[in-house]
Amino acid sequence: MLKSFRYLLFPFSLIYGAVIWIRNWMFDKKILKSAAFNFPIICVGNLAAGGTGKTPMTEYLVELLQDKFKTATLSRGYKRKTKGFAIANTRTTALDIGDEPMQFHEKFPHITVAVGEERLVAIPQLLHDKPDTQVIILDDAFQHRTVRAGLNIILTDFKNLYSRDLMLPAGDLRDVKASAKRADIIIVTKCKSDLSLEEKEAITKELRLKSHQQIFFTEILYAQPYHLFHRATTNIDQTTDSLLLCGIANPRPLMEFLATHVRSYDMLRYPDHHIFTSDDLKDIKKHFEKIPSGNKLILTTEKDAVRLQKYEAELENFPLYVMPIRHSFLFNEGFMFNNRVLAFVKQFQS
Repeated sequence: MLKSFRYLLFPFSLIYGAVIWIRNWMFDKKILKSAAFNFPIICVGNLAAGGTGKTPMTEYLVELLQDKFKTATLSRGYKRKTKGFAIANTRTTALDIGDEPMQFHEKFPHITVAVGEERLVAIPQLLHDKPDTQVIILDDAFQHRTVRAGLNIILTDFKNLYSRDLMLPAGDLRDVKASAKRADIIIVTKCKSDLSLEEKEAITKELRLKSHQQIFFTEILYAQPYHLFHRATTNIDQTTDSLLLCGIANPRPLMEFLATHVRSYDMLRYPDHHIFTSDDLKDIKKHFEKIPSGNKLILTTEKDAVRLQKYEAELENFPLYVMPIRHSFLFNEGFMFNNRVLAFVKQFQS
């Protein structure tokens, strides 16, 4: 029913697509100006409106680079309560910098995590404040063309390839399909683990790669859940009943995982980047208490977890566990991706 309704919005998609196409054309013709930096800048983005796995891909890159180079991430800081440029510190909260940057800051305390709405302004500020920085990862910046990154990586969901999608609001695309030609690397994410070579080749052909482009395929893997406040890990199995708290764009992979790994789960679904309130807490506790099980727990995503931390006093005694996720490259091609990224950064080293 929802999909049928969205198709009724197709005329608005044509208008939106035309506006985006004209904007891109103006950048291509240099009517609108963009800037490049003689510095290794990696952009992680997509053509769709969320849900392709940008955050775990940014984390993958940080883990790859942080031991070899002084690494920084730069995000817009979506839904934060502040404005302008900022670098995370020991007093920073998700309200200051946004949930995804806060997640980076907590998981990688030794890197620089910065936010700024205008990347063109924020990059020089970051390099001024942290002059030993050797590589910057731009989180969700592919459509922000005022900065030309040296290495552009775009992600597309295996079950919703951009080649089969429509522009907003009828579909999920926020950029035209032709923009994919600007990417250096295309990653098809959230693939099934047994993706065949035939399926891989069919998708590669469908996406019509340019000569300079590489394509990779990843699946999402879930690690052992850990307690939000105590950090102790736990196991989940077919004897576990759970309440899932989810405020992300695409919870489907996590739902599919739980459907096969726990006895049952109920879900409280929230909008993407939802800021939890005291009323939400009351609702969560009420739903959890209704689960008639002696082996029950609350599960949430890493992005949601950083927005729940402020309620430690109210929730620390609850079995509230976080589900970590990561990308795993299929067809043993992770080393190829790693080498491409490392070679890009190394070329700037004197």
